[in-house]
Amino acid sequence: MKRNQAGFTLIEIAIVMVVIGLLLGGVLKGQEMIENAKISNLRNDFSGVSAAIYAYQDRYRSLPGDDNRANLASRGWADSAAGNGNGSLNNNDAFNANGNESQQLWQHLRYSGLITGDPAGTTNNVSGRANPINAFGGKIGFTNTTTAWGLGLNGNVLCASSIPGKAAAALDASLDDGKSDTGQMRALLNTAADSSTFEPAGTTPSTAYLENGSVYTVCTKF
Repeated sequence: MKRNQAGFTLIEIAIVMVVIGLLLGGVLKGQEMIENAKISNLRNDFSGVSAAIYAYQDRYRSLPGDDNRANLASRGWADSAAGNGNGSLNNNDAFNANGNESQQLWQHLRYSGLITGDPAGTTNNVSGRANPINAFGGKIGFTNTTTAWGLGLNGNVLCASSIPGKAAAALDASLDDGKSDTGQMRALLNTAADSSTFEPAGTTPSTAYLENGSVYTVCTKF
């Protein structure tokens, strides 16, 4: 006895394709929303840290990290190390500060309550002296530039590491001129195994933001 084999009709196939398209569209839209949220958080990181540093200067009349009164008994900051009080940070490493003033800065801000986190601890690069983590899993750093370091920017800079090209371009467009090699925000393409500690060394920034999986260290003039 011959049996007729049932199959999908064109209408059923069309319905399935529409459902699949809606699901894929939802996934892609969700990923875009997550990415945009991270970019927004990164922008808030920059503005929040800037506000905290300005607030510290207003309260203590000193740059955090450089504050030469940060270890006074009257402050009660048990593990805090004092800076030299010369008005600028004493090194130009944003992420590998090795206990220098640009790392003490984070502990001073935490002791003052201007950023979150436990300020206790005297070990370099951990606890109170550790760099905050940005929305993309890299670090946030603050330091000063020199004639041979800092991508051609002058003065103090606020930096973030491990930033994907698309996010870096969006951040630059919202805060500056959208170009990686001009303006007050500049970037350097990561060439190290550990992108979270990749410093903005030299004076020549990258010429463009690549959206091919590349990540950058992005710095803005403070």
